[in-house]
Amino acid sequence: MKLVFCGTPEFAVPTLEAVIAAGHEVALVVTQPDRAAGRGLEVHVPPVKEAALKHGLPVMQPEKIKSNLELRERLEAIAPDAILVVAYGRIIPQWMLELPRFGNINLHGSLLPKYRGAAPIQWAVACGEVVTGVTTMRLDAGLDTGDMLLAAVCPVGQEETAVDVYGCLAPLGANLMVDTLKGLEAGTIFAQVQDHALATLAPILKREDGLVDFSRTAQQIYDRWRGFQPWPGAHTTLRGKKLIVSKMKICKGASIAAGELLVDGELMLVGCGGGTVAELLEVQMEGKKRMSAAEFLRGYQVKSGERLGI
Repeated sequence: MKLVFCGTPEFAVPTLEAVIAAGHEVALVVTQPDRAAGRGLEVHVPPVKEAALKHGLPVMQPEKIKSNLELRERLEAIAPDAILVVAYGRIIPQWMLELPRFGNINLHGSLLPKYRGAAPIQWAVACGEVVTGVTTMRLDAGLDTGDMLLAAVCPVGQEETAVDVYGCLAPLGANLMVDTLKGLEAGTIFAQVQDHALATLAPILKREDGLVDFSRTAQQIYDRWRGFQPWPGAHTTLRGKKLIVSKMKICKGASIAAGELLVDGELMLVGCGGGTVAELLEVQMEGKKRMSAAEFLRGYQVKSGERLGI
């Protein structure tokens, strides 16, 4: 097929590589503009752009696409069989949806209709799912509401973070996209309408999503910590200052009041909802270095009975 590929982060790169390896013609790669980030405002090039240039593919980086005449004329001149959209980060306008004969094929990082939205992988882990996956779907004007084409399943380990699950889903999704294109060409794929009654949302993550609520159970807090790696992570307050929880686990032990600390030798335990307990393994006080619980307890002279989150 003649394709246009729209994508931005590392997650999208395996799919671009896979469709090239499968012999499809990628006539244009569309990705987000280079961005200045970090303290030094160093310019960061999208991973998809780097991969495209490595293959000698033409690249466009429009700031906006809805009313972009240059982009529209370029796509209409290409007349692609399909536009592939993988973590592009922009809403696809109606004129793009209507352009290719096979439509705009999106690779979504969940088993639709669950976890529609910008952060499906993170929310699936944060909600304690033991299985997730990827779905190819035909985009429509809604938020991940289009008809499903193919899906593939990936188990989620009890200690895996969102970063680990990304590592599973990116190559799985790449293969799924190649199979989807093959099936569309052969006429063997029959689109399936989503059951909207079963839909759940996975909204874009905010900094406050990382704030630990100790009324939740230790399992729920731990799942959210796993899901929100590398950002926004998990944080609370101690003695009025921000405390980042860098590493933690669920702990079996005596019941402690929610948010209350129990120092047991070199162990730093905290009470959670429902009489459950979490162990904080590595923490970082705001503006200070990350350290083990034992180092932190010694350095800050933390005592049992102190409270987090106040």
